[in-house]
Amino acid sequence: MPRTESLRVALPLLIVWEIVGRSGLVSRSLVPPFSDVIVALFDLLFHRHLVATILSSLGTFSLGISLAVILAVPLGMWVGWSAKVRRHILPILQLLAPIPPIAWAPLTMVIFGIGLPMKVFLVALGAFFPILLNTYQAVMDTDPRYVASARVFGATEWTLIRHVYFWNAFGSIISGVKAGIALGLIMLTAAEMYGGRSGIGFMLVQAKEFFQIPVMIACMIVLGLMGWSLIEVLKFIERKSSVWKEVRR
Repeated sequence: MPRTESLRVALPLLIVWEIVGRSGLVSRSLVPPFSDVIVALFDLLFHRHLVATILSSLGTFSLGISLAVILAVPLGMWVGWSAKVRRHILPILQLLAPIPPIAWAPLTMVIFGIGLPMKVFLVALGAFFPILLNTYQAVMDTDPRYVASARVFGATEWTLIRHVYFWNAFGSIISGVKAGIALGLIMLTAAEMYGGRSGIGFMLVQAKEFFQIPVMIACMIVLGLMGWSLIEVLKFIERKSSVWKEVRR
């Protein structure tokens, strides 16, 4: 049903877009009709190795998001679990978190150069803080009654972390990863546009150099579909893992 409603909204907008693009009310070079974007998308697919480009971007993105999860989830749980760690580390994290991830790009290029390590680091940086802060807050919000009940049955601190804190925080971790995907895609695109020689971002900046607006829009659509697909995968994992609660969709 939600997909049907989305189609009912999107279809009239696409028709209006097509009509406006062909009407001459605005320059076709600035607002190409939707059909031109579809033609550009098929041209990218069959003549400009779009699939290989997407796989290249997804490979870089997967490395970056995996690195962010591996670092952010344990650190977030550690900060949420230990008051001593929280006193020393949380102020540093609160100082770094508001810095826009894109502001790190020039320094990252200086340190790592232009290549895969730079792109992976920027993706990981974009996703890191949403995952970490969601994990930390969820651990802090764990119902004390769950912890007390587990301790009554002799649970150690390690058992509490694995079986109480983690699973209580799991939904928030997934939400953090969803937010991280959006920021990670932004950082991936920026890295590929200004410091890469492959990927969707590089294809996008090439289209900009030659003023190929249909190609630019087609690349934007591909990026949107990539993000949507990754979030749908996370929703599936959440439904399968959190079987004890209803997941709102």
